[in-house]
Amino acid sequence: MILILENHPDKDGLERLLDQLTVQGFTYHFIQGDGVTLLGILGDTSGLDPNQFRGLSFVKGVRTIQEPYPLASRTHHPAPTHITVGKHQIGEGALTVMAGPCSVESTSQMNEVAKQVAWMGAHFLRGGAYKSRTSPYHFQGLREEGIRLLVEAGKQAGIPVITEVLDPHHLSLFQDVDVIQIGARNMQNTELLKELGKVDKPVLLKRSPSSTLEELLMSAEYLLSEGNSQIILCERGITTFEKATRYTLDLSAVAYLKAKTHLPVMVDPSHGTGDRELVSSMALAAVAAGADGLMIEVHPRPEEAFCDGFQSITPEAFRKLMEKVNRVREALEDREDE
Repeated sequence: MILILENHPDKDGLERLLDQLTVQGFTYHFIQGDGVTLLGILGDTSGLDPNQFRGLSFVKGVRTIQEPYPLASRTHHPAPTHITVGKHQIGEGALTVMAGPCSVESTSQMNEVAKQVAWMGAHFLRGGAYKSRTSPYHFQGLREEGIRLLVEAGKQAGIPVITEVLDPHHLSLFQDVDVIQIGARNMQNTELLKELGKVDKPVLLKRSPSSTLEELLMSAEYLLSEGNSQIILCERGITTFEKATRYTLDLSAVAYLKAKTHLPVMVDPSHGTGDRELVSSMALAAVAAGADGLMIEVHPRPEEAFCDGFQSITPEAFRKLMEKVNRVREALEDREDE
């Protein structure tokens, strides 16, 4: 439930209301908009009568929220969320590109790819230090050393970095990481979500291949309810009956999420297709669908990659993709100006 407050509400009356809500077991959240203050009441509000709030002198109106994810909902937060990392802003109106190898393998590999993707227009360097693999016999990542190499490569290239955390006990190692990723396998790891909700860093939340969009938004709600407002959603393909591609990249999710939530929405066409030949086309389609960003796997020598080389593109292919992305963005902007 959302209460629309007067510009200068009665402080004593508002304090009494907040105390009453707390006693009843509710929590609350303030949103400052353009000339308006919203008070979100969180919890099972089905038993609350909206009329009991309409009678308060400092309440201009009451809205009920049907979605089970009030903090992630546009009803609660109509304006799009923008997240600033360094000099770059993630969110509506900007296109964020995160690029780099699936896994951190060596100093030379990371320095080489970081320099190339930064020069070609990437805003963030990605790379897996801890790898969650289907088989225990596959490469599990360089772990703590991988984080060090990633961060150092990002500093040398002059761009911030993003990598995935698997265990909340490892969070102390991520102090120099700019954006923390929750991978698809951990999308509903509620204990991890709760801990990252307390971290003062942006968090990129990937959709699980078997989850619905409502489940994705409910996972985001875990993060938001713990106080972290810097959440980025990422569509990375879902499991369907189709076997031609590794996953089915659900680009309709972009339009749906943009309508339902204020959070930025990115797309990972590398995992979404599992085929480097399809990455460019799906990346362009994601931009046309309104995505706020792309996550692209780039490896200087994909045939030598420790993992997922088949879905990684070369730096040269990434350069060509960025040129096409910029042309698509220009075409979209021209159409909006008509």
